[in-house]
Amino acid sequence: MEGLLTVNNVWMMICTALVFFMHLGFALLEIGLTRQKNTINILFKNLFIITVGLLLYCLLGFNLMYPGEFNGFFGFAGFGLSSPIADGSLDLAYNEGYTYWTDFLFQGMFAATAATIVSGAVAERIKLNSFMVFVVLYVGLVYPIAGSWKWGGGFLDEMGFYDFAGSTLVHSVGGWAALVAIWLLGARIGKFKDGKIGAFPGHNMPFATAGVLILWLGWFGFNGGSVLSADPELTSLTLVTTCLAASAGGVSSFIVSSLRYKNYDITMFLNGILGGLVGITAGADQMSPTDAVLIGGIAGAIIVFGVALIDRIRLDDPVGAVAVHLICGIWGTLAVGIFGNLAGFDQFITQLIGVACYAAICIVGSFLIFYVLKVSIGIRVPAKEETEGLDIHEHGMDAYPDFGLNQH
Repeated sequence: MEGLLTVNNVWMMICTALVFFMHLGFALLEIGLTRQKNTINILFKNLFIITVGLLLYCLLGFNLMYPGEFNGFFGFAGFGLSSPIADGSLDLAYNEGYTYWTDFLFQGMFAATAATIVSGAVAERIKLNSFMVFVVLYVGLVYPIAGSWKWGGGFLDEMGFYDFAGSTLVHSVGGWAALVAIWLLGARIGKFKDGKIGAFPGHNMPFATAGVLILWLGWFGFNGGSVLSADPELTSLTLVTTCLAASAGGVSSFIVSSLRYKNYDITMFLNGILGGLVGITAGADQMSPTDAVLIGGIAGAIIVFGVALIDRIRLDDPVGAVAVHLICGIWGTLAVGIFGNLAGFDQFITQLIGVACYAAICIVGSFLIFYVLKVSIGIRVPAKEETEGLDIHEHGMDAYPDFGLNQH
């Protein structure tokens, strides 16, 4: 028994490291798809999210998300971490797949990811101090309370709602907040002018591409670790469906976008891969390879039309976070009721109810946080700072000082 626990626990720690590595992927993707003058600002936000996110999850998030016996809507097991002890040492009967400490760290990595999704959407015009306050409140309170409804054994779990690794619990939780934030923030200067949609090309496509490949690698831990053990059959199936969905998403997205726009857009290719990954995440352990290809392929097409929709309604999302994490997150969650072992009308309705419940808490929670910030300390930098770049004004430095003048 103890030998099996050791094997399982090592796999879970490897997966934890892979999910941690995803934060580098997010950072590279976000700076690659935005302008050079805001690079340090984005990197600072990503570092803040992972460091403060883990501390918050230690202080209260873990025990809000996993409160033990509770009413299904809200529970709290107390501040800080307190490992189960048996006979004076760590209780190895905590779980067959991992120890208490591994459980905390793995789940803590997920918590930080939700806020990272918002970081990209609000890039290039949000006040850093306002964003930091949002992270503290959203990661510290909203994410773990919402997470308890399913993963903590709450009312949605009892209802039969299924989300294997977080299409809704992580990705759309971040996506809903991103949508609310960009609505309240407004578009970047010059994005929508004279009825036309302005293009702000990212300053480093190699970084963006590296970021997506790192995220894909990290998803081996994101989905593979969500098996919560090193079970050979289930883990390997999960990695296969994850990779097939990512591949199908990328191919579908670049084909649809090339037919629609008459060029081969690498940003659509990149976001298509991510859309496929987000789409499969809710049911990666339930799908056949064919199901995974279909789910990923549909997600890739959704990306193209989702990005166009966001632009059409005059919302400014520099990295496509809403299309990738929210729209594909919803699609992946509903796909559990259409494909795989759980497919059926009743399951589809249950999935739809779950999506609606998460929409409610995330929209209300993020709106309250951002609106109070907007009417108090403000959430948007002055026009001069936005035009000249946040790196110089908020950080007093340039990301690439040896390459001459800052490129705008």
